[in-house]
Amino acid sequence: MTVSVLVVLLLSAATVIAGSLASASPYLTGTLVVVYALAPFFVGFERRKPQAREIVVLATLVALAVVARVAFAAIPHFKPMAAVIMIAGIAFGARTGFLVGASAALIGNFLFGQGPWTPWQMLAFGTAGLVAGAVADKLARSGRLARGSLTWPQRVALALGGFMLVVCLVGPLLDTCTLFMMASNITPATVVAIYLAGFPVNVIHGAATFLALLLVANPLLSILTRVRAKYGLLE
Repeated sequence: MTVSVLVVLLLSAATVIAGSLASASPYLTGTLVVVYALAPFFVGFERRKPQAREIVVLATLVALAVVARVAFAAIPHFKPMAAVIMIAGIAFGARTGFLVGASAALIGNFLFGQGPWTPWQMLAFGTAGLVAGAVADKLARSGRLARGSLTWPQRVALALGGFMLVVCLVGPLLDTCTLFMMASNITPATVVAIYLAGFPVNVIHGAATFLALLLVANPLLSILTRVRAKYGLLE
């Protein structure tokens, strides 16, 4: 993974420099950097040669995340998909959380529309699963988290953490895509305007994540933890 990160950093730096010298669109440059960031996760997963039952579990989690997005399509910005992705990361680890998030964004857009925004959504939602999984792994190793049985204080902390993750990380990543798509000339005023306009949307998205994590995280984590233990998946 260290080599992959180094390659991604070198490619990203080269792309940014080449884009600046060629006066290329910053959106094109940014999208290429996002694609570089996604590639190691999918390549690493393929090289592990996952078992069929592991793929079934991943596919089920991706489908559940997509359903969580589709079910609330009539309510603007109120999408609990990120909550399902975070639960996947907590149950099965950071790498799986990233794969579920990125795949759910890609597959969901076959219903909502593919476009140059898709890689950004894949990165944003994949990052949500990655961060949730990494934090959960650290807490579990220290004995401060039992994935299959959260106490009420832990549920509230998880829900608040999910809210903050969406508002402070997932949302701003999506807003960055909007910035590149809408602004032909990026200035400090444009940046402030885009991020301020996106903040209420991110709060609504975060509220949906908060409620979903508070209500369904514990029962869903209980089921997923039993599946992981029974079949020895994604260790």
